[in-house]
Amino acid sequence: MTAPLSRHRRALAIPAGLAVAASLAFLPGTPAAATPAAEGAPSTAADATSLSYVVNVASGHRPSATVRRAIAKAGGTIVTSYDRIGVIVVHSANPDFAKTVRKVRGVQSAGATRTAPLPSAATTDTGAPQVLGGEDLAAAKAASAKAEGQDPLESLQWDLPAIKADKAHEKSLGSKKVTVAVIDTGVDDTHPDIAPNFDRQASVNCVAGKPDTADGAWRPSAAESPHGTHVAGEIAAAKNGVGMTGVAPGVKVAGIKVSNPDGFFYTEAVVCGFMWAAEHGVDVTNNSYYTDPWYFNCKDDPDQKALVEAVSRASRYAEKKGAVNVAAAGNENYDLTSDEITDPSSPNDTTPGDRTVDPSKCLDIPTQLPGVVTVAATGAKGLKSSFSNHGLGVIDIAAPGGDSTAYQTPEPPATSGLILGTLPGGKWGYMAGTSMASPHVAGVAALIKSTHPHASPAMVKALLYAEADATACTKPYDIDGDGKVDAVCEGPKNRNGFYGWGMADALDAVTW
Repeated sequence: MTAPLSRHRRALAIPAGLAVAASLAFLPGTPAAATPAAEGAPSTAADATSLSYVVNVASGHRPSATVRRAIAKAGGTIVTSYDRIGVIVVHSANPDFAKTVRKVRGVQSAGATRTAPLPSAATTDTGAPQVLGGEDLAAAKAASAKAEGQDPLESLQWDLPAIKADKAHEKSLGSKKVTVAVIDTGVDDTHPDIAPNFDRQASVNCVAGKPDTADGAWRPSAAESPHGTHVAGEIAAAKNGVGMTGVAPGVKVAGIKVSNPDGFFYTEAVVCGFMWAAEHGVDVTNNSYYTDPWYFNCKDDPDQKALVEAVSRASRYAEKKGAVNVAAAGNENYDLTSDEITDPSSPNDTTPGDRTVDPSKCLDIPTQLPGVVTVAATGAKGLKSSFSNHGLGVIDIAAPGGDSTAYQTPEPPATSGLILGTLPGGKWGYMAGTSMASPHVAGVAALIKSTHPHASPAMVKALLYAEADATACTKPYDIDGDGKVDAVCEGPKNRNGFYGWGMADALDAVTW
């Protein structure tokens, strides 16, 4: 997640000097992601006071007549039904809709996916990418010209050698038969570094909770977050003599847009995204966001319990169909194994307030769901990023996500401690967050799948962890040098709370 733009990964708690781009694991109080206003906006006047709901029933067949009648009687209108996982998306203006439907025979859980009426309330983005200017472009091109085989901006990408991606590219760029889906704010597939590898058939707009396959529906509008486009470039920017190079520049990348115009990633859109990926041959999904409006979804709350169940079913189904799901750990420097965490940002689509949660019972979804690869961020010195969430047994693996250049300064010719990526309109720029770390791991997973085309998701994950470079705890961890410990790492070198199994290794991904 980067520093939230909208609902990407939550906000990064780093110095003002660090311009953080939206991490789709968004900042607290900001929306998850964005979509064209026309694309998920309800069309009827009644929708102005309606909420969206998920109703979970038995999977494998269409909702029973009893359930359908009960939904209608309670004032609900079915938007779509994902019968294979038993999740129904409903709109209703009845404030007691969920309470009423939960009593119906055959309904296992039901809950509102938001607290603001359709369409959601607008919020302000909290960060913007640092666009690479003409002078920096010229200097980077001059530096890369001295290195044979490098794309013009590759000299600025300290993150590639950090995971040995530069060495991996000498052996393999990845397979065109492998597709990584960026479930995010949308992808600008017209970008010269993305167009050569874009998978149009696997791309879609899911903002309304059901697929919109209109041409270009997956693109962000000019007013929306560039987050998804940045992530896509980190994964698969083509090695084509233009701009930068992705971790897996030979694989395909798809855009699955799930954030609305205000940048929120609501449950119905996320469910749609996973289901689309599952049914369209996607090998890896990248999820650099948290599902709005709750940073943590508590299972003792009937609404939040239903959201956890719906997204869990969808992510499990995607894995069952062959996808490895990779997600950002979040940007609040939380210890996700703490007995309790104060969440000041939920619900972020109306009026958030402080609440104390137990992170073992209140989950950040999708990153804390079973089977999902949870990624922590590191900076240019290989240390946990100042903002990255952590926790023994929660963090699976680490990868470059950037940090304040003042904290972790890269070796020249790189000049910024942030992560370079593609931006809409044929531009490039810097962002930071666990939102930027997750796509590095998604790229390495794609390289593993390219090397082992018949590997199951379980095998790809096993290789991902086995090939990671074990990284010992940083003790004491005083990233800002003020003499105070900023986070505590627990666990041995080969499995700890800061780095999980270690730093992702792209070279091993193409040689093992």
